[in-house]
Amino acid sequence: MKKRKKIITNIKITRSAIPNLLTLGNAFSGFAAIIFIAQGNFKFAIFYIVMAAIFDLFDGIVARILRATSELGAELDSLCDTISFGVAPSFLLYKVYFEQLGEIGIVISAIPALAGVYRLARFNSELNSFNDKLYFKGLPIPAGALTILSYIYFHLNTNFFAPEVTKTLTIFITILVGVCMVSKIKFDNFPRPTIKNFRASPIMFIGVIIAIIIGFITMGKSVFPTMLVYIFYSVLKSFVLFFRKI
Repeated sequence: MKKRKKIITNIKITRSAIPNLLTLGNAFSGFAAIIFIAQGNFKFAIFYIVMAAIFDLFDGIVARILRATSELGAELDSLCDTISFGVAPSFLLYKVYFEQLGEIGIVISAIPALAGVYRLARFNSELNSFNDKLYFKGLPIPAGALTILSYIYFHLNTNFFAPEVTKTLTIFITILVGVCMVSKIKFDNFPRPTIKNFRASPIMFIGVIIAIIIGFITMGKSVFPTMLVYIFYSVLKSFVLFFRKI
């Protein structure tokens, strides 16, 4: 009995356990999404990938509040992101659009997953602080997943694109997301909602709030155009800054 008591008293729950559990919730949601994709239930799959994004958002916030950021948490976060924002969206692309293309379809649909894995590995290798960054080098993998998901949702719930255009556009969006993730283009980081950050970047805050409101009004249909604006704005901004240096 004394040995059992000693074992129990030696088990300590650290502060990092809470954000790590949230991170594992991200991985579980990504796994559930893959299961629903295999079953052809794409709406449930999209829901679980969105849930993964919510877990991914809050694990970082909770870790900072508890002062429980760590290298383990960063590595765990990247591994879980690979499942939820790399493999799951790529598999969704394959099942919705590219399955009929055979081996070529497998290669095309794998681009976001492969680019996402490289993007995460590069991010971890360059990680020197757990503080929020003003910008990301390359499109963050959650933003890449959101672009793909919002495109699929937009396409399935509207008749905006003609059938003959959809195939070419889907390939373009897939390659665009992959290239942006592995690129060194600077993508602005959305600052956390604090008074200090609002005073520093009021225009960005107002833009994000407007985009969220429009997203609710349109039942999510405006998310894809918003993500395109974010991507092309960042690309254009990088080109302008590059040519100014020449």
